[in-house]
Amino acid sequence: MSVFLFKRLITLIATLVGASIVVFLVLEILPGNAAQILMGPDASADAVHALAIKLGIDRPPVERYWSWVSGMLVGDLGLSYAYSSPVAELVLERLALTVPLALMAMTITTVLALVAGIYAAARHNKLGDVGVMGLSQVGIAIPNFWFAILLILLFSVHLQWFSAGGFDGWDQGILQGIKALLLPAIALAVVQSAILARITRSAVLEVLREDFVRTARAKGVSRRGTLWGHVLRNAMIPVITIMGLQFAELLAGTIVVESVFYLPGLGRLIFQSISNRDLIVVRNCVMLLAAMVVVVNFVVDVLYAVIDPRVKASDI
Repeated sequence: MSVFLFKRLITLIATLVGASIVVFLVLEILPGNAAQILMGPDASADAVHALAIKLGIDRPPVERYWSWVSGMLVGDLGLSYAYSSPVAELVLERLALTVPLALMAMTITTVLALVAGIYAAARHNKLGDVGVMGLSQVGIAIPNFWFAILLILLFSVHLQWFSAGGFDGWDQGILQGIKALLLPAIALAVVQSAILARITRSAVLEVLREDFVRTARAKGVSRRGTLWGHVLRNAMIPVITIMGLQFAELLAGTIVVESVFYLPGLGRLIFQSISNRDLIVVRNCVMLLAAMVVVVNFVVDVLYAVIDPRVKASDI
């Protein structure tokens, strides 16, 4: 197990280094000058140059890259050009909304998808299976921002059960915060649960055809007992793969839904920073999202080895 983890850690570190280089270079080649944008089109060249020196964007790219990476290692992400406040504070403030939103959406996705996928597999080619697959196809086709608008029209405008948007903060109470994020979480989860339900159904059906399942049934194990005791664990590897990718996508893909519900999350911060040419905020946010994706994939690899020891053995 130690060799397996060591290899995965080396891969994780190498991927993070590569991602940091790509993120830095991509933002470096973008046209425009942050100092000029902040000062305005009528600012003098001397004033723009002085601000560029103050912001540190006049230094060589290699020096700025090393300063950025070394700062990240100690938690110093620099100062925002537009907000004139530490980037770390801005990011942490927005993550307090985005991470719970992604976790809520992932929880809803997992519950709906596993229940629907297993139900459909247990009733293969029957009415229940056809119904679940039909609903999942509709779910895949629905854009989450359009579904978000429908949720607002139904539950906020018509029924008036939920607020149409905004977030007052967790200091107003956990239940109030969860209520404010419930509709956005459902809007994010509908497409992901439809995809995961189809993957779950296919994985369960594949395992149901294995010889050990027929052996268990021949020994008198009930269909329900075989399904939950033998089939589900063996079917979880492809399911966990998709779940890991979906959670990473939920963390990185909340920009549109946060805009629809007017939520001050990380996605909205990135959108505003791009508009303000606040590249230091954009760079750190994108790197943070990339790091989250890499870490989630690392956790998925470890779960592989826990669920199926053959994965670990084949890797060693």
